[in-house]
Amino acid sequence: MGIVRHLVEPELKKVASQQPDYEPMESRLMSSQKRERDLARAKFERQQVKRAQRAQRAKRNQRVTAVVVVVVLIVAGIGFSVFSATKNDSLPVSQASQAPTESAASETANAGITVDCIAAGTPRANDISYPEGPQALDFTPTTLTLDTNCGVIEIALDPNAPVTVASEAFLASSGFYDNTSCHRLTTEGIYVLQCGDPAGNGSGGPGYSVPDENLPGGEDVNYPAGTIAMANAGPGTSGSQFFIVYADTSLPPGYSIWGSVTSGLGIIQDLAAVGVENGLTDGPPAQPMFINTATVS
Repeated sequence: MGIVRHLVEPELKKVASQQPDYEPMESRLMSSQKRERDLARAKFERQQVKRAQRAQRAKRNQRVTAVVVVVVLIVAGIGFSVFSATKNDSLPVSQASQAPTESAASETANAGITVDCIAAGTPRANDISYPEGPQALDFTPTTLTLDTNCGVIEIALDPNAPVTVASEAFLASSGFYDNTSCHRLTTEGIYVLQCGDPAGNGSGGPGYSVPDENLPGGEDVNYPAGTIAMANAGPGTSGSQFFIVYADTSLPPGYSIWGSVTSGLGIIQDLAAVGVENGLTDGPPAQPMFINTATVS
């Protein structure tokens, strides 16, 4: 028996020494939980980084969008979006805001400027139309005279716009402009008085259109004070509405120039000094202007 023990015990010790050193169950659980916490913490940190990156991208996109919107609004307010989007014959809209401001209203109210005008007449019915176009005259006109309730305005006709001049002369000779109002005045950014609409609201016309001609070049001030040009709703749509420039103005070069004021420009300048209805910068003049008769010679 002693011999057996002597032989077996070393072998048992040898086997025991070769057994793996297992961790206690509690220790293994704690180690596993720590790894899970570390993994969860790492995942959370990655998510935080991703959220921060997304927030930064979103903020950058918002800034870019804001800049784009501002640029679009600027272009819309100052650039080609100023053109009339309707069929109405029109100029570009004034670059200034159309909402009345306290300063604009007070300046108009406190100006104390008056124009030597008589009461405007009764507008004629908007019932004249020439769908076949203007008829030729038996003479070459050189002057258009507007007899208004505020005085007489003389216009020298421009031979560089023969088609437009022929149309204007025909309309004046046929009485188309008689008893019509100048329905629109702009006083900031664009300085014009718009006339020639029997409807009195920018929608009227003679029933035909004339082509664009004698368009200005690329000068900074391409419509100087005294210029007479056609209003339109786009290329090739000029009809009867025209505008008188009372102070140097820059516009897109799409409005046919057909004359210049030789007498009476001060009347329109005084009218502009009185201002627009309700303290606006674009709309009916506060002092109405009415064309009693238009004649050519």
